[in-house]
Amino acid sequence: MSTTEGQVLEFELGEETYCVSIDYVTEIVDVGDLTTVPNAPRHVEGVMDLRGRTTSIVNPKSVFGIGDGGAEQRIIVFDPEIVEDQSAAGWLVDEVDQVVQISDEQVDDSPAADSDGSIRGVVKRDDDFVIWVDPRVVHSN
Repeated sequence: MSTTEGQVLEFELGEETYCVSIDYVTEIVDVGDLTTVPNAPRHVEGVMDLRGRTTSIVNPKSVFGIGDGGAEQRIIVFDPEIVEDQSAAGWLVDEVDQVVQISDEQVDDSPAADSDGSIRGVVKRDDDFVIWVDPRVVHSN
């Protein structure tokens, strides 16, 4: 198993807490005006202008099959390097919680239900679990 020590950004999607490696995140912004893109995949909510760059906004609830509970209030903007075609992308999330340091002992391998590799593992924290997702895999599908 590869080393998984590092910092992750925790965020809320519906009732669950998820996280991504902080290395992939460039900024966190409030939800602004989204422009709908005709014939876009179901998980693409639209595009918005972030610092002069057209940024695709993805709803990870659609990607992971999560119900629509919660009010999307924040956008996690990812480094364009992680997206296959080098375009800017952001995820619409209900809330951004915190950046936390994690170690190998806190991470269990990905659940068997993860067929596409988008889930890196499950982080055990206190008496709860945080699902660690890999945005590179999500954006390569």
